[in-house]
Amino acid sequence: MKFFVDTADVAAIRELNDLGMVDGVTTNPSLILKSGRNILEVTKEICDMVSGPVSAEVVASEAKEMIAEGLHLAQIAPNIAVKVPLTWDGLTACKALASEGHKVNVTLCFSPAQALLAAKAGASFISPFIGRLDDIHLDGLDLIEDIRVIYDNYDYRTEILAASIRSVNHVIDCAKIGADVVTAPPAIIKAMANHVLTDKGLEQFNSDWAKTGQKIL
Repeated sequence: MKFFVDTADVAAIRELNDLGMVDGVTTNPSLILKSGRNILEVTKEICDMVSGPVSAEVVASEAKEMIAEGLHLAQIAPNIAVKVPLTWDGLTACKALASEGHKVNVTLCFSPAQALLAAKAGASFISPFIGRLDDIHLDGLDLIEDIRVIYDNYDYRTEILAASIRSVNHVIDCAKIGADVVTAPPAIIKAMANHVLTDKGLEQFNSDWAKTGQKIL
C-alpha cells in the first residue's frame, strides 16, 4: 500500500519523507489555508521534496475554468496530480486533462457510481472520503470495498486513494480491503507505530537492563 500524507506542512512532510513513509502528498484549499502560504510556492516546495504524485486542487466550478486552472497547476512540476471534484464539470475536466497526459485525482467521491464514472473519464486516482461517510452514519469502508470489486471486474487502472482517514484502524482496514493508497494526516501515520504492549515491553527491558549495570557504549 502507498502512503500519501494529507497536509501542506512542509516540515511534517520532510520528516516522514526522510523515513521513506511518503509515496505522495495530497493538498486541498483547507490545507493550503492552514499552511498560511501561497499555493504555488508551497506546492512547488513539496514537489521538489517528494518524488511521487502531489495533488493540487482546482477551485473553479465550471469545466472550462477547471481545465485552465489544472493546466496552470500542472506547470508547477512533473509530479503534479491535478485534483478535481466529482461533479459533471469535474469529470469533463478530468477527461480533458487526462487526455493531455496529466495525472488527475478525482476527489469528494461518496458512491460506487461516482467512482465508476471517474475511472471511465481517465482518472489516475479516485478519492473516496471514508470519515465523512462515517459522520453521517454510513460505513465508509463499504465504499472502498465496492469500488475495489468494480475496478477489479473491469481491470480499471484508476487507483483507489482512500481519503478522510480518521484513525489507524481506517488505514489497516483499507489495506485489508485492497485500497491502493491511503492519504492520512501526519499524526495518524506516526500513530501507527504506537502500541501499549510495545511501551510496556520497553519499560520492562529498560528496568532489567539497568539492573545489570552494563553499558553498550
